[in-house]
Amino acid sequence: MPPFSKRSSMSKLPWQVLDLVSNHLDPKTLATACCISKTWFTCISSDHIWQPICTTHFPSLSYNLKLVNPALPYYRLYAMASAAAKSRSRTPSKLSLALHDLIFTVNVFSHNKVLFSLEKPGDELVMDNNGVFKFDIDVDNNELEPAASESVSVTWNVVLKGWRGVFNMMESCKGKRGVDDCWFSEELPLPGCCSSLVDSGMVAELRLVFTEESKTGGNNLDHVGRINKVSVGMFSTAKLRYVGVDDGFRYLQHFLC
Repeated sequence: MPPFSKRSSMSKLPWQVLDLVSNHLDPKTLATACCISKTWFTCISSDHIWQPICTTHFPSLSYNLKLVNPALPYYRLYAMASAAAKSRSRTPSKLSLALHDLIFTVNVFSHNKVLFSLEKPGDELVMDNNGVFKFDIDVDNNELEPAASESVSVTWNVVLKGWRGVFNMMESCKGKRGVDDCWFSEELPLPGCCSSLVDSGMVAELRLVFTEESKTGGNNLDHVGRINKVSVGMFSTAKLRYVGVDDGFRYLQHFLC
């Protein structure tokens, strides 16, 4: 480490120099440089430095989390996504995660157009009466045109409150249209813990529930759907049932905490 006098001189470098140099540093070095002084932190934590790093390493999270929380800085987003990627090999720990620690975010797309975005804190959700990891979320009658309903995709992320961590449950997943709903499912990675779940395939499930109604457009009468509920959960394909609440929290804890 350089003598104090040299470090003091380094901390007084013009911000233009810091900005120029920062564009040639790797994420770990940038994070270390942020700790030198408040001036360095202010400059090096800027979105224009971290945005290309985030979109290169974690393109989906960068896009989807910014949709639901535009104020989230890219350096924080990178830290969250990087921690989630490293957590896959960790050993299990005692369950400490609870529903009030989480935020569920859902983005619904059609033809690359955002139909709606949802951010729901866990303490506003109601536990399922059967004690399984499944939650119903009421939404504000978002209109779904017939053409759009045939090409809907969804992304579902679970965020640790305070935006301190994130786990991607479902990414740009395409679903199957029913009479009054759309179903989406995506296989989840095995975490290396949760022994009761390792031998069984686990999937994230999401269901859009809507009601059909008629809508007059010009001289035509069109049928549109209005999305009024989003249902999310974790399902065991081997046991053919939703996993228990504690098993769901234990699974998420491995990736988030």
